Amino acid sequence: MLSVISLLSPAAARLHLAVFLLLRLLAGFGAGAVFPATHALIARWSTPRNRSVLVAITTVGGVAGMVVGMLASGVLCEHGFAGGWPSVFYVFGAVGCLWSAAWFLVGDSSPSTHPRISRAELDYWERETGKTQLVARPPTPWRKLLTSFPVWALAVAFFAADWGLFTLVGCIPLFMHDVLGFDMTSNGALSAVPFIAAVLVIPLSWLADWLRSPGRLSTNVVRKVFLVTGFLLCACMLVLAGYTGCDRALAVAIMFLAVACAVIAIGPVILSNQFDLAPLHAGKIMGLTNFVANVGQIAALHTVGAMTYHSSTRSEWQNVFFLAAAIYAAAAVVFVAFGSGQRQSWADPDDRSVAYVDKQPDTAAAQIAGVTAGLAESNGSLPPGL
Repeated sequence: MLSVISLLSPAAARLHLAVFLLLRLLAGFGAGAVFPATHALIARWSTPRNRSVLVAITTVGGVAGMVVGMLASGVLCEHGFAGGWPSVFYVFGAVGCLWSAAWFLVGDSSPSTHPRISRAELDYWERETGKTQLVARPPTPWRKLLTSFPVWALAVAFFAADWGLFTLVGCIPLFMHDVLGFDMTSNGALSAVPFIAAVLVIPLSWLADWLRSPGRLSTNVVRKVFLVTGFLLCACMLVLAGYTGCDRALAVAIMFLAVACAVIAIGPVILSNQFDLAPLHAGKIMGLTNFVANVGQIAALHTVGAMTYHSSTRSEWQNVFFLAAAIYAAAAVVFVAFGSGQRQSWADPDDRSVAYVDKQPDTAAAQIAGVTAGLAESNGSLPPGL
């Protein structure tokens, strides 16, 4: 959907502004499904002990795409075909269509439904995750999910993470220009520096998964320690950023450290905790928590604009950083009090609501059917409960 919209965008822009804006709105709806869909896939195509690392890899892939996209867009706008800027939409749209074709060819929602999976690989996934985990399609317990304290504690943490991250990443150029006096060329290069810290999400997530291994720490302890450490360190860096004076190198270094500290909580906790709570419903939980996080993004940008509207002075930016630090600290308290790394009681389907869709000849559904048929044939009736 996003790729087709990208290909149609230049024509829509030439046709009418309203048509172009409508396509951008549809693109937003399409992009909103990416994170929940990715989490639903990871829940079925990963082992519980490696999920933090897999989430980290997908996160770094997204950040890398943003950086490459920004660099390539500038080149295409200046040297591209079809008048420059339209080539950005055409190139990215074509790449997206090619990727989509490859995904439809080799990908699938679950090992149990993949048409070309081998018996050996399916046996591996059944051993690692359990047959029910692979084939169950339970209804979502929306009432229990929406009234779950751990889910909303994660949503609050997600809100704080995106508030702080967009205060940093989205407003760093303005801070560097208005307060530190960087010219636009230097500003553009230095504003990309915090993105480099995102690479740390992979080793940090690996460390979290290693600590969660049997015989070490519980998942609940690991998630809370990583989140509190990341949020409080990031809050300290934000406070320090307001007192860097005119030392530009120090200010850039502190901004980098602030993003690095935020990454401690983002990969190992905020983007992974959905699987701890309810693996089969991780996509829905991600959709809910990501929606709350998007509210944080929008609120952060508008708040920064309102707080620096008059003169964009150092004192005004200090207030911006103080507010972000306070939100980080408050979210850390909420997550410690109400968050959890434990599987919730409503996470697993009951036997009456499980829908089996495995296409293999010896699936759980086929085995159950065989057993019940055999019992019926030998006894003349089914035992109670079957």
